[in-house]
Amino acid sequence: MSRIGKKPVTVADGVKVSVANRLVTVEGAKGKLTFEHRPEVDVTVADDGRSVVVSRGTEERTARELHGLTRAVVNNMIIGVKDGYEKKLEVVGVGYICAIQGKQLQLRVGFANELKKMIPDGLDVTCPDQTHIIVRGCDKQQVGQFAAEVRSLRKPEPYKGKGIRYQGEQVKIKAGKSAS
Repeated sequence: MSRIGKKPVTVADGVKVSVANRLVTVEGAKGKLTFEHRPEVDVTVADDGRSVVVSRGTEERTARELHGLTRAVVNNMIIGVKDGYEKKLEVVGVGYICAIQGKQLQLRVGFANELKKMIPDGLDVTCPDQTHIIVRGCDKQQVGQFAAEVRSLRKPEPYKGKGIRYQGEQVKIKAGKSAS
């Protein structure tokens, strides 16, 4: 039995969860999320609406795999609509800057051209200053995916550490030619 999957998910105050025809809908202060679960698992909401239970009908491999995954996705949805998720990025390098213009994130990170990345709907992207980017949203997957795509535009390089990195990320600096 999945140790994660068998735990019931507690529904926070101000969050409403409903299940209809394999479609899980979670509504809260930060937004509304939907998720269609696989037929190998069953998702049920308790009568009082205070907990969500994920169960599986068979002991097949795919059902066991999806049991804990489905529970984790529902839990992330509940946390997302109540508190939201946030990723912080740093732009490190001389002359490297970022800015928001309309629905685009503009980056000058050492290339001949300025890079532009469209901000998807459902995300709130801000630049408190020219070297920091904050990505906020209620969908954990969407927040993480956008932050990873922005970071991949200019990953931190190992000799000077220049590039876009997550806040607090440690970049291992190599010695280079002058060390030997």
